[in-house]
Amino acid sequence: MSKQRTYNRIARLYDLLDLPFEHLRYKPVRKIIFSGLSGQVLDAGVGTGRNMPHYPPEATMTGVDLSPGMLARADQRQRRLQVPVTLHQADIMATDFDDHSFDCVVATFLFCVLDAEHQTPALVELNRICRPGGEIRIIEYAISEHPVRRAIMRLWAPWVRWAYGAAFDRNTEQYLDAAGLELVEQRFIHRDIIKLLVVRRKA
Repeated sequence: MSKQRTYNRIARLYDLLDLPFEHLRYKPVRKIIFSGLSGQVLDAGVGTGRNMPHYPPEATMTGVDLSPGMLARADQRQRRLQVPVTLHQADIMATDFDDHSFDCVVATFLFCVLDAEHQTPALVELNRICRPGGEIRIIEYAISEHPVRRAIMRLWAPWVRWAYGAAFDRNTEQYLDAAGLELVEQRFIHRDIIKLLVVRRKA
């Protein structure tokens, strides 16, 4: 099943399924990734718009997603919250934005969803549309080294793959070099299972 079909199928239930994780885990993470941003900012893989309450007022926000179903939910949230953001349907591997359109790109769990063969094309596209010197901030999962957490993640993995087309072990940093990007910062922001990658175009 294509990613678009997967997320169109799950769009109506997405926020409900994610609700426990949103309140216990994701809200603090979302605040971190938008901290200090201004200018033209892209929310790549905007989904149902869960990031919207954390958009910095100094930024001009644009959100893109492949799934019309998810974007419809994002549009409802945008209208309810009155958050200034422009929403577009787009494939993150081939958007129609001009080169250097954004001062920063944020991808919250987007790369967990992208299969191995799509990681480099997506990074190449983000590199193209982010201005030279601008940051690309990526939040994704990692398999825990803690035995209990690791075992739980292994048990959850088949469900996550079926429901979301996602995985905990994408290791997006391994694709950076091929996309002309370099790692500026890498750190865990929730235990040893959610990490922040800050990357930039190679000098």
